[in-house]
Amino acid sequence: MTQLTKPDARVLIYSHDSYGLGHLRRCHTIAHALVRHYKSISVLILTGSPIIGRFDFRARVDFVRIPGVIKLYDGDYTSLGLHIDLSHTMAIRESIIYNTALSFSPDIFLVDKEPLGLKGEVKHTLKMLKALGTTNILGLRDVMDEASALDREWSDKGIPPHIDPLFDQIWVYGPESMGNPLEGVSLPDPIDHKVHFTGYLNRRLPKAAINQPLPLEQPYLLVTTGGGGDGVDLVDWVLRAYEAAENRLPLPALIVLGPFMPSEQREAFAERASQLQRVKVITFNNHLEGLIAKASAVVSMGGYNTFCEILSFNKPTIIVPRKTPRLEQYIRASKASARYLIQMVDPDDLQDTSRMVNALIELEQAPTPSEAKADEMLGGIENVASRVYQIMCERGHDLQPNQPEE
Repeated sequence: MTQLTKPDARVLIYSHDSYGLGHLRRCHTIAHALVRHYKSISVLILTGSPIIGRFDFRARVDFVRIPGVIKLYDGDYTSLGLHIDLSHTMAIRESIIYNTALSFSPDIFLVDKEPLGLKGEVKHTLKMLKALGTTNILGLRDVMDEASALDREWSDKGIPPHIDPLFDQIWVYGPESMGNPLEGVSLPDPIDHKVHFTGYLNRRLPKAAINQPLPLEQPYLLVTTGGGGDGVDLVDWVLRAYEAAENRLPLPALIVLGPFMPSEQREAFAERASQLQRVKVITFNNHLEGLIAKASAVVSMGGYNTFCEILSFNKPTIIVPRKTPRLEQYIRASKASARYLIQMVDPDDLQDTSRMVNALIELEQAPTPSEAKADEMLGGIENVASRVYQIMCERGHDLQPNQPEE
């Protein structure tokens, strides 16, 4: 019997986003790539991010904002906006997720990083969609954490028994040469046959990023801390370097503090920057890829998305990774430094202002990622799009490619 072609293809993406920008930026990138590649595909993002409305969305991409929660210093969570207890907030989130998935009826359900969702909030949705024939996919960063820490975390959350039954595929958004993020994690069932390494999610410049006015004339050094909630030490270190040796440093600096940096810290940094001739501070830019592409060099903490952009736009870079509460950034930066993709400065040297001064001076002569064959590590967007195409064809969809954009 000939299978009837379905009128549209649907992808639902879950991003728990209790804090920071990383998960949302990755999901946003994938969603836009899919509608850019194919006609008649729609993507809906489920997210708790309080700033998702500040991002641009293409036609056929939309979002459902679930009530936000925020992670506390002790590792627990609390409601972000609603003045109700956490258990009530979680019940609301779980209900919205489940009923949105049921109504949207996706062909693919892509869960970002947290297999069962925040406090297990997507477990019942995964089971329901699995029973309905949806293809459930778990998307993971190239590095999650130190293996023993991830093994402990997943065990405490009761995740391992659900990986094989609930997920049809596992996508690792990185090259196999950078390691397997699940190596060392105790799983009851072998899942190697489900794991696919996509390569890093290569980035491109949307028109809005190409045409956006720059807050600083080129050439400039871009300093970015991602969401900014844990970027205070890096910004302080760079500012101390400019305060100590502004005239010796080769480039003026544009510092993006991040929307989650505490307001008192943002104000203090803005005041310090106003005393310098060659430093400009801004809080947020929804086209950070444009600022990276037009920068001469980058200083970053080395979160996943920024790292992909550094490789994609071929920028000489200093990474100062955090080591707490997880070692993700430090592991990635160590591996990248060993391959001469970037320069790493150890955060343990934080109090040594001269260390940052020297690193910024040396950055002018640093190699670019392409000299270390970074191109061979990219291609993740095309590989993800190809996998989605294959799944949709198997489900009876006739995905037609879009014409290449100018």
